[in-house]
Amino acid sequence: MEYNLADLFESIVDAVPDREALVYVDHPGTGAERRLTYAELDRAANRLAHHLRDRGIGPGHHVGLHLYNGVEYLQAVYACLKIRAVPVNVNYRYVEEELAYLYRDADLVALVFDAEFTARVATALPRAGRLRHLVRVGAPPSDAPEPGIRPVPLAEAEAAGSPDRGFAPRSADDQIVIYTGGTTGMPKGVMWRHEDIFLSGMGGGAPTGEPVKRPQELAERVAAGGEGLVFFPTPPLMHGTSTLTAFIAFHYGQKVVIHRKFVPEEVLRTIEREKVTCVSLVGDAMLRPLVDALAGPLRGTDCSSLFSVSSSGAILSETVRAQFGALAPGTMLLNNFGSSESGFNGTATEDSGPDKGFRLRVDTRIAVVDPAGREPVAVGEVGRIALRGHVPLGYYNDPEKTAETFFEAHGDRWVLLGDMATVDEEGIVTVLGRGSQCINSGGEKVYPEEVEQALKSHPDVYDALVAGVPDERWGTRVAAVVQLRPEAPPLDLAGVQAHCRSRLAGYKIPRAVVFTDHIQRSPSGKADYRWAKAVASGDREA
Repeated sequence: MEYNLADLFESIVDAVPDREALVYVDHPGTGAERRLTYAELDRAANRLAHHLRDRGIGPGHHVGLHLYNGVEYLQAVYACLKIRAVPVNVNYRYVEEELAYLYRDADLVALVFDAEFTARVATALPRAGRLRHLVRVGAPPSDAPEPGIRPVPLAEAEAAGSPDRGFAPRSADDQIVIYTGGTTGMPKGVMWRHEDIFLSGMGGGAPTGEPVKRPQELAERVAAGGEGLVFFPTPPLMHGTSTLTAFIAFHYGQKVVIHRKFVPEEVLRTIEREKVTCVSLVGDAMLRPLVDALAGPLRGTDCSSLFSVSSSGAILSETVRAQFGALAPGTMLLNNFGSSESGFNGTATEDSGPDKGFRLRVDTRIAVVDPAGREPVAVGEVGRIALRGHVPLGYYNDPEKTAETFFEAHGDRWVLLGDMATVDEEGIVTVLGRGSQCINSGGEKVYPEEVEQALKSHPDVYDALVAGVPDERWGTRVAAVVQLRPEAPPLDLAGVQAHCRSRLAGYKIPRAVVFTDHIQRSPSGKADYRWAKAVASGDREA
C-alpha cells in the first residue's frame, strides 16, 4: 500500500464501514438531506468509477467536476481516484468563454456537471478539445439546449456500475489537479502527486498532530479512535480549501457536513443540529454574516459544540474575530495560511492584527527568499515565501509558469509563492500580501490586505477592498471600496482617513474611497481585485 488517496480512503472504509461519513443538505431550510456511511459513500464512488472505466476513461485521463456542493462532488472525486483518473475542479461561476478555455487547457476527456449548467456546457463543448463523455446530475431546465454529446444521467451511470471495487493497483504518483486563479489572469492547473498532497496539503493524516509514518497507520488510527468530530467546510468544494478539509475529516474517520450553498442562517442551524465541531470558511465575507445572524435572528442558537473556526484564503479581521468570540465563547478562531500550490503552511500567531500584520511561526520547510536569486533574504528584508519538500510537480500545460514558480535548490524541490513577506530574528514570518496586488505609490509599496484590515476594524465598516488607481503625481494612489453596515451613520473620506491614521503609515492611508452597497467576492469569499480596481477607478458602477 502506498500514499494513494483512493487506497487510503478504502482502508478507512474497511475499518469503520458503518460510521456516518457525509451529511448533505440539498436545499437549506427545506429539511431535504442525504446521509451516507463510509461504506455507502464508497459504493457510490465505485458505481461511478466503473461507469467511467467502461467508457474508456482511466489512468491519467482528466475528468472535470462542474458541480455545486453535493454528495456527487465527493463521489466523483473518489470515482476518479479509484480508476487513477485525474479529478479537475471547474469554477461554476465561469461563463462560456472561460469554460471553453478551462475544458481545453485541462485536456478534459469527461465532465460531471450539474443540470443547471447544461446551456453553458452545450455552448462551450464545441471548443472543448478532447472532451468526449458527459455525466449530468439532475434534470436540465426545459429550455436548455442539449450538448452535442448526449449526457448520461448520473442515476443511469450508477445503475450500470458495480458497487464493488475490483480496480487495478494504484500509485503514490497518481495525480490530482487543482485549478486556481482567474482574478488576475487565466486559471492555472496545479499538478499534485497523491503522496505530496497527502503529506503537505492534508498534514499526513494529522494536520495538528503527528503525521502517519506509513500508509497502513491511517486506518489503524481510525479503528482505534472514536467518533465525535464533525467537519463543516462551508465554501464551495470547487475550491481547494473545502475539498482538502473533507479529505482531512475522512482521514480522521469523522463526519463531513456540506450545504449546497452558503446560507448563514442555515449554517448556524446545522451547527446546532449536527453538533458541528470544526467549521472552515474564507475570511470576514463568510464569518461576518454568521456574526450578524447569531447576534440577530438566530440569537441563542447553540454553538457550544464548536471547537474551531478556521479561515484560509482571506484573513479574519480582529474586529470580526472579537464579535464572534463574544457570541460563541470558547471557540478557537484560526487564520490559516496556505495555497493551491503549497497546501497548509501554518496558522497565524495570536498577536497578528492590523498593527503587527499577519504573522506565522513556521518550520524549516518555509523560507523568505529573493525571488531572483532564490536565496534567503536578510532579517527585515522583503522577499517571497518559498516552501520545500512535498510540493506540486508544476502547472499543467504551462512549462513557462512552472519554471517561474517551481525550482530545485540544495537537493530539495521548492515552490515560490506569490506572497511577499519579511522574517525577524525569532524566525517569525510576517506576510505582507500578494505581490501581484502590491500598490506602488511614489516608490512606496502598499499591500492591500494590510489596509483592508485597518478599514475593517472600523465599527461601521462591513467589508472593504483596496486597489491602486492612476495618479498624476504618485503614479498610483491607494483607493478603497467600502461597504458600510446597515443602519450605519454616514462616513466620508475624512472619517476613513482619520480611522486609518492611528493604524497605518501615512503613505498607506486611502486617498480615495468609493462607498458601495455590496462588495463583490467569489463564492468562497476571496477578493475580486479586478472588480475593486474598476469600481475605485470609476470604470464600473458601485
